[in-house]
Amino acid sequence: MLFAILFCTTSVGFSQDVKMSKVFSDAEKQSLLMIDGLNKARAIKPDLVSPRALDSTGKLKVVGSRDWTSGFFPGVLWFLYEFNKDNAWKQRAESFTANIEREKSNATTHDMGFKVYCSFGTGYMLTKAPHYKEVIIESARTLSTRFRPITGTMRSWDHSTEKWAYPVIIDNMMNLELLFAATQLSGDSSFYKIAVSHANTTIKNHYRPDYSSYHVVEYDTITGKVVKKTTHQGYANESAWARGQMWGLYGFTMCYRFTGDKKYLEQAEKIAAYVLSHPNMPNDLVPYWDFNAPNIPKEQRDASAAAILASTLYELSTFSKNGKQYRQKAEKVIESLTKNYRSSLGASNGFILLHSVGSRPSNSEVDVPLSYADYYYLEALLRAKKIKEKKPLY
Repeated sequence: MLFAILFCTTSVGFSQDVKMSKVFSDAEKQSLLMIDGLNKARAIKPDLVSPRALDSTGKLKVVGSRDWTSGFFPGVLWFLYEFNKDNAWKQRAESFTANIEREKSNATTHDMGFKVYCSFGTGYMLTKAPHYKEVIIESARTLSTRFRPITGTMRSWDHSTEKWAYPVIIDNMMNLELLFAATQLSGDSSFYKIAVSHANTTIKNHYRPDYSSYHVVEYDTITGKVVKKTTHQGYANESAWARGQMWGLYGFTMCYRFTGDKKYLEQAEKIAAYVLSHPNMPNDLVPYWDFNAPNIPKEQRDASAAAILASTLYELSTFSKNGKQYRQKAEKVIESLTKNYRSSLGASNGFILLHSVGSRPSNSEVDVPLSYADYYYLEALLRAKKIKEKKPLY
């Protein structure tokens, strides 16, 4: 077995000549470069806290805590600490995580999970710091204010009101982890109930018969009925935006982790079957930005979607009877990303992965490094390591 043989030399599970220790060593060097760039940016504008991408000129794009991507770089630092147990990385992670705390009371966004759980949640799993627990619970209370019983969902964006009155995006599945965790930490079941309602409604309204997902579903705030199904970042309303498919796959796998409800496992398995067997999925399993983009194979790939896919397949493999297949597919994705999508050392202002796509329809962040690609790539590697060592993922 490829997985069993190659891990015996502390490799990542995909190639004898690319070892886990080397990948993380490179990631540490890149992250130090990133921190240097962040410190320079913050010296000019202190409210900038995290990297998001590179702009069209290759300049580092740094964002404030309100940006939906602000929690990923602190999470990257926590992953480095998890791997190397070096307190210097713990201190760096704590420092950058602290910059996100103000978001715990920001009720104007659904992205609380991305911002707070990827930073404070990842840190809490490693440290059990009581203050991190408090931040997670308060953030869950804030996120819960976006739930409406009439729709059974949490509202996503507050912007673009000329397009939709009450939009819910597939990405929002990722923020349910914060709610489930908050119930575990507080004993308050209201968070759990909101998460389950949102997940069940998403199954009902976001998914097509082939288990591909719409990006945006708009609801009527009076009746709770679906008004329309559309897209914002995909090629077309009826297309399958690649990262959106992975958000759903990750989200329902995570829902099964917290609930044990088999309908979530079955949903995840069916989504996995859709993406892995899609005729437009490339052989290296790094998808085009949309499975139905019009100029395949000349369309851009999305390394961020691939990283999310790999991380999810490792977790899904621990739950499913198809576990062997999912691990093999995850290994193939990681091999592809590691060999062909990583930045050279000292380049890309410290990002780890290249060739992701933010929003192709808006021509925004196309074929550039993205912070969330790095986050899910390292998460996938750590999950692979734990599976090899027969340790629980959480």
